[in-house]
Amino acid sequence: MPRTRTAKKALRQNTRRRTRNLSRKAQARVAVKQYKQKLEDGDRAAARVALANAYQKLDKMAKVGFIKKNKARRLKSRLARKFPRG
Repeated sequence: MPRTRTAKKALRQNTRRRTRNLSRKAQARVAVKQYKQKLEDGDRAAARVALANAYQKLDKMAKVGFIKKNKARRLKSRLARKFPRG
């Protein structure tokens, strides 16, 4: 357990950040899974909405610094390539 006042504050900050980061990571994972599930079902309209939602989550993660900007771009590109053409 932390003893000093600053160590106690750091522990509180770390706890809050960890909770926020785990939530953000889970939301992105769920959004990607939902998109892939819609693709498997063959529902293009729902897949398009799910893809937009996944984009939104990845962009937000990159914006706040949870992942790097290029990683978000790479993941979005890979998701877009899975979308059926025509």
